[in-house]
Amino acid sequence: LLPFRKLAGCTLFITGASRGIGKAIALKAAKDGANIVIAAKTAEPHPTLPGTIYTAAAEIEAAGGKALPCVVNVREEQQIINAVEKAVKTFGGIDILVNNASAISLTGTLETETKKVNLMMDVNVRGTYLTSKTCLPHLRKSRNPHILNLSPPMNLNPMWFKNHCAYTISKYGMSMCVLGMAEEFRGEVAVNALWPKTAIHTAAMDMLGGSGIEKQCRKTDILADAAYCILTKPKSFTGNFIIDEDLLREEGVKDFDSYAIAPGHPLMPDFFLDLETDTLSGSQHQGPGGAEAKTGAAPDKLSGPVAETFRVIQGAMSEEHVRSTQGVFQFDLSGDEAGTWYIDLKNKGGSAGVGKPPVAADVVMSMSSTDFVKMFTGKLKPTMAFMSGKLRIKGNMTLAIKLEKMLTQLNSKL
Repeated sequence: LLPFRKLAGCTLFITGASRGIGKAIALKAAKDGANIVIAAKTAEPHPTLPGTIYTAAAEIEAAGGKALPCVVNVREEQQIINAVEKAVKTFGGIDILVNNASAISLTGTLETETKKVNLMMDVNVRGTYLTSKTCLPHLRKSRNPHILNLSPPMNLNPMWFKNHCAYTISKYGMSMCVLGMAEEFRGEVAVNALWPKTAIHTAAMDMLGGSGIEKQCRKTDILADAAYCILTKPKSFTGNFIIDEDLLREEGVKDFDSYAIAPGHPLMPDFFLDLETDTLSGSQHQGPGGAEAKTGAAPDKLSGPVAETFRVIQGAMSEEHVRSTQGVFQFDLSGDEAGTWYIDLKNKGGSAGVGKPPVAADVVMSMSSTDFVKMFTGKLKPTMAFMSGKLRIKGNMTLAIKLEKMLTQLNSKL
């Protein structure tokens, strides 16, 4: 075997490997001639998500690896046990476990249905724990065993809990598995966590961010390269919480544009990483201060950037916006210009103004008045504001994404 094919003959057990990040890591290892156990639940084509364990298996074989597709819902312990037994029978052991399967719901405590809470706790925490537990006896027999969890560094800033408490608890649960198991199996099995610095373009991201979001994302390749880097290190490399870009920089990678979906476009920072978002959003839009305010518009008695923004919005609103959006938005603003404002893009020709909307709001957004103005002048992307904890959204997420589309159209007017 050629010496640079570092994972040749190694067996990787990857959960959620039928698409996205899991599949990207599998394909990277397959190029070395690795054996991949695709432990995922999609056996029949999903109505909206790409790929099954069988299509992933075909891609892995085409890339030079050996594939064993196994139907595994990590919520079912017996399915994990069966797949691990089958993997050992087929390939003679397990060298690497990648805990990638994950469920996400970015909802507040009162908006998160119990079944969603159960799903996130079962898949993210319990699934990771049980898959690790089942693989560990086999990993201990390997020459250079690794467990890699796709989970973030634990950042206990309350900002990361307040908007999606259940999701955060479940992802940090995966990170705690790294913390505990790295110590428990030190010298025997390496256990590390990997997390992207920016949003990564996957089917999950499309679901969360809506169309156009991919421009702010990187390709899954960056995580595949970072994972490969970790999994080829000696087992003494353990207990680390690794950020993809930081590791690859240390390894000498200089060109990160090749990982971007749209090179040069501002990237959205991923959850749980404290970054001043404005440094990443780098926008060139003119503020509404320079725009002509139309007469007879919203509350003329009020002055200040927020009132000014609403005057512009009201002037720019069209039947087309109402037809394409069909939503009522309420803004609860704090800070300099605290107060409640609304935009009605559902009734008649639409309206905007101060106070609560004339009908019940479909979406309530809470943020500081400064960030609100930044959001409406294109200096702060709503998705970015949401992911960095500056914006709270209650209600219909799909409508919130539609508003982002409308803002893009408005910005050309501002």
